[in-house]
Amino acid sequence: MDRATDGRKVHQTSQQPFFNHGGDLSRSLSPAVEELRILIEKDALIHSLFTDMFSEIPRQPFFDMDPGGHPQIRNYKTLLCYLDHVIVRAPDFDTTIMKGFPINAVLAFPMATPSGIAAFLNQKVNAQIKNILNTWATFLSSPGSRYVLDADPDKGWLGAKALALMPNFAVDYVCNPAEPYFGFHSWDDFFTRKLRKGARPVDCPNDSTVILNPCESAPYRLAFGVQAHDQFWMKDQSYSLADMLADDALSASFYGGTVYQAYLDSTNYHRWHSPVSGTIRKAYGKPGAYYAQARSVGFDECTPNSSQAYLTHVATRAMIFIDADDTNIGLLCFMPVGITECSSCEVRVSAGQRVEKGDEIGMFHYGG
Repeated sequence: MDRATDGRKVHQTSQQPFFNHGGDLSRSLSPAVEELRILIEKDALIHSLFTDMFSEIPRQPFFDMDPGGHPQIRNYKTLLCYLDHVIVRAPDFDTTIMKGFPINAVLAFPMATPSGIAAFLNQKVNAQIKNILNTWATFLSSPGSRYVLDADPDKGWLGAKALALMPNFAVDYVCNPAEPYFGFHSWDDFFTRKLRKGARPVDCPNDSTVILNPCESAPYRLAFGVQAHDQFWMKDQSYSLADMLADDALSASFYGGTVYQAYLDSTNYHRWHSPVSGTIRKAYGKPGAYYAQARSVGFDECTPNSSQAYLTHVATRAMIFIDADDTNIGLLCFMPVGITECSSCEVRVSAGQRVEKGDEIGMFHYGG
């Protein structure tokens, strides 16, 4: 049976069979997952990290189930089988703290161990994870991924439980409830759905002193007088501007400045809009980690939520520098930060481009 066709099966097949076995690798894996297997088994350091990250998870009742509600995976071979399973399926809706993030759910505890922290900062590992996530993103952009866009009351993204978390869905978003899948062409089309005109009016459009929140996000932290260098990996996760901005030539312009950070949920709107009117100075993506967590956090059921300040320094992200028309604001940088499965940062503006406050400038996608 074709792998993509198999992915169109009903919800109940989506996650079940891969948790209580030792990882049977006798069958062939998809090319992306096979490349990760080869890396693990041919690189002595990475092999030790992927072996130890599972043995370092405590054998206590709290750790018997992962935060997604499944038996905790206990070895890398089972993980590989699970990844191979996930990347030809769309994520079901659920009511757990990991809704929409099935890989994050099984890695929540392994990535918090000393070996897991080291493994998921490794550049070679992240190159393979990027390949896996992008393979999955290709499927999620196909019509075969739409089967989760239905009214199943428990697992459908257009069911009663899901829509309760996205109130006024048909009023706010460009869709057609009379069509199958509300007219969405793929899971990605749903995830990156557009707002209807007037659904999110720009506040104070003619007041240049007002800076907009560029995403439909909830406040996380506001910091003043941020240093060029700080110990971002420590418990308070202080911002370190040179590290956040990857030593960009413009970094020094922000030393001693202000950082406002906010976060999105899987049910939120995932496009970005310009916070000010002005001109794009530069815009680009910065490769980084996908499943990183601050060592100081420890085991956290909703990881990496408690590591969000830390992630601004190490995660895959983008940087959009804007020269604001208002000289009292001057140069600012909008930095969308990828997180686990949702790490593709599509920048839709370029240097020299004029933007008005509220103009679309990019979006998040699943992938790497």
